Amino acid sequence: MTTSPATESTIAPAAAERRGVDYVWAILRLALGWVFLWAFLDKTFGLGFATERDAAWIEGGSPTTGYLSFGTKGPLADFYQGMAGSSFADWLFMIGLLGIGLALVLGIGMRIAAAAGALLLVLMWTAALWPENNPFMDDHLVYAGLLIGLAMAHAGDTLGFGRTWSRLGIVEKNPWLK
Repeated sequence: MTTSPATESTIAPAAAERRGVDYVWAILRLALGWVFLWAFLDKTFGLGFATERDAAWIEGGSPTTGYLSFGTKGPLADFYQGMAGSSFADWLFMIGLLGIGLALVLGIGMRIAAAAGALLLVLMWTAALWPENNPFMDDHLVYAGLLIGLAMAHAGDTLGFGRTWSRLGIVEKNPWLK
């Protein structure tokens, strides 16, 4: 089948625009992946940004104590404060940060990363109800929405291993792993 020159002139710009959109999604995926990975690295090793060396996880510090003890407010504060510093909360939080960050940076397991990341972010939002500068909206909800958009846009396929990951036998048999 041949296309007319008029058809070709409309296809090429649309394809180029789609490619540009793919790169925007990929860059946002990498940036958000780094946000999660950086939080994991800083809390693990106490790199001196949000976590000092003596409070690092590898030094016996708790990655959840500070936020859950002092950053929570609102109707669920007591619930979250009760979890502060527990091994369960620390391990779950850190595994979540690492897993979500790696999945986003590598562009694999985007559905799981989006679901887990959105859940983590919404839980963090509920820990500090109500936001100080807005009746309900804050960056946690925006990031949660962005994660869902990244998965829906197949953002792992550009500048990532999403296509290769999707062709693995186990992923083909279990599409939720995409």
